[in-house]
Amino acid sequence: MTTPILHHYDTSPFSEKVRLLFGLKGLAWSSVIIPVIMPKPDFTPLTGGYRRTPALQIGADVYCDTQVILAELERRFPEPRAVNGGLDWAINLWADRLFFQTTVPIIFGELGDNVPADFIKDREALSGRPFDTAAMKSVAPALTAQWRAQAGWIEDQLAAAPWLSGDRCGLADIAAYMNVWFLGRSLPHMVERFTTGLPRLADWQGRVAALGHGTRTELSGPDALAVAKAAEPAPAPAHDAANPQGLTVGQAVMVMADDYGRDPIRGTLVAAALDRTVIAREDPAVGTVHVHFPKTGYLVFPA
Repeated sequence: MTTPILHHYDTSPFSEKVRLLFGLKGLAWSSVIIPVIMPKPDFTPLTGGYRRTPALQIGADVYCDTQVILAELERRFPEPRAVNGGLDWAINLWADRLFFQTTVPIIFGELGDNVPADFIKDREALSGRPFDTAAMKSVAPALTAQWRAQAGWIEDQLAAAPWLSGDRCGLADIAAYMNVWFLGRSLPHMVERFTTGLPRLADWQGRVAALGHGTRTELSGPDALAVAKAAEPAPAPAHDAANPQGLTVGQAVMVMADDYGRDPIRGTLVAAALDRTVIAREDPAVGTVHVHFPKTGYLVFPA
């Protein structure tokens, strides 16, 4: 089986979820460090212009967004099991959106004038709205209460079992931990203050971190492109002929995120499966690749 290649950077909170799943499953993987901001010349040929971090490459298949990345790793490497059911994906979506949207203004409101101008400009292009650190600073005190309340949910759930996923660590733990990790890495004093009086969360936080990141080796961006060009895409998942949009295999389509980073990605539909959309793309740097997007959080339109 082809070694998974993660296109990421070390401070990316969403990438930390994937790295921890590598650790949970004891996987060997290749690391391609991509720029924090655009341009990303050895990344976008794989994705067709998708710019969010991370993406997972396995041969000539490219998985965009951690939702489909984690699902694919679970499918290919089922032991030890990480996904215990549909509720895990609901927790993952909460962590990606509500909890993350509480975490970001707290961090950048505190960092304020130390945020580089080119980073601000890039994130404004990504989100389509101002990246206003002064506004974040003004709202951060109110959001700290929201953050601690959500940390309290984790504390309460851990009263029932040692892990959010039950008797063993799983997707729910990795997803929820992402925001604790992000805040703690950026503002250690804040996460310590916000988790005071939550002993189960503090213990759980250390146990999730102890998963590690599996066995990591470094790979250059051009070498990853060469891997894709030398490979053929894997067989696609079954197309859902009952998909409500009536999309058909071979149809020209456009896929875009529904929250931020809405750059449209165009290609030929390979499958509109129940949980994902797969399109085929051609690029001189990589040949033919299949690009996978989750259904939740992404929109598909006939092109």
